[in-house]
Amino acid sequence: MNAMVTMGHGNMDQMVWHPDWPCPTPAASEVLVRVKACGLNNTDVNTRVGWYSKAVTEATSGDGYAKVDDEDPTWGAAPISFPRIQGADVCGEIVAVGTGVDATRIGERIITDCWLRDPQDPSDINKTGYFGSERDGGFAQYTTMPAVNAIAVNSPLSDAELATFSCSYSTAEGMLTRAGVTAADTVLVPGASGGVGTGLIQLAKRRGARVVALASENKHDAVRALGADLVLPRAPENLRAALGDEKVTVLADVVGGPNWGTLLDVIERGGRLTCSGAIAGPIVAFDLRTFYLRDLTFTGSTVIAPEVTAALVRYIEAGEIKPALAATYPLRELHAAQSAFIEKAHTGNIVVVP
Repeated sequence: MNAMVTMGHGNMDQMVWHPDWPCPTPAASEVLVRVKACGLNNTDVNTRVGWYSKAVTEATSGDGYAKVDDEDPTWGAAPISFPRIQGADVCGEIVAVGTGVDATRIGERIITDCWLRDPQDPSDINKTGYFGSERDGGFAQYTTMPAVNAIAVNSPLSDAELATFSCSYSTAEGMLTRAGVTAADTVLVPGASGGVGTGLIQLAKRRGARVVALASENKHDAVRALGADLVLPRAPENLRAALGDEKVTVLADVVGGPNWGTLLDVIERGGRLTCSGAIAGPIVAFDLRTFYLRDLTFTGSTVIAPEVTAALVRYIEAGEIKPALAATYPLRELHAAQSAFIEKAHTGNIVVVP
């Protein structure tokens, strides 16, 4: 089969096109999926370059770093095995099943639940892996996955549109769940034009919350169309003044970086921060007085609850959320697709098609 295979940590030249890569066979309790489309996400880039390593203190980048510790280069702070086919956000069709899987599932249209769990203890977050990281993913014509990770979906959306949801929107829903967002909240979303940002806007609105979005001004119309109540520049000179009468109760952040302290300062007393990324830089200036004197609650959000992706599929099928598909590329042009993804000139998600 055709596959784009990551051979090690480093620059994009580590992603190598193979037209004759062995097609996988589903093991017991697994399914074989013909990949119709696969979305891009920050985890793909961060894992390839080793950004998760504590040796790296810079913003995310598509280039390899001069120093990456071998012990902690992945999201789980553990080594990764190469060669590895990355790509978590698969939309595809089940074409074969392993033993123990009902053969009637052949022909199902599915998207991935990206979190690989211990079937005997699925709620234990210490026993988790990620599709396209701890096992091969969707940057290929075919992939295998545990049958429980192939979630059937019934939707008129295109394959490419469905491939925008798995990672970004499940991350967003996981963040909102951790923060306990309700209709009583006003949620501030930095990086609102990205994949997680577009998911956060829609999923927070679905909960009845008010949403304030931060994005580059040329993206304001697109972000507003997703449902944001107020759209502000990415880094207003005076954020508190720009917010006017808005009272931010939740900061849902995947950006971090040098403006992080400014964002923290506008959260109302008793408010919450939920964080699932740091694309502008992981090292921030943090005044502990802001944290404790204003009774804030911080929640990190990575491994989502097992029921989140299944709920997400229900929202898709009911038409309660919509895709934000920015562009599609042939899988063989993954280098160009990932370059565009890293440049962040788009709104929403970029997808590759085998």
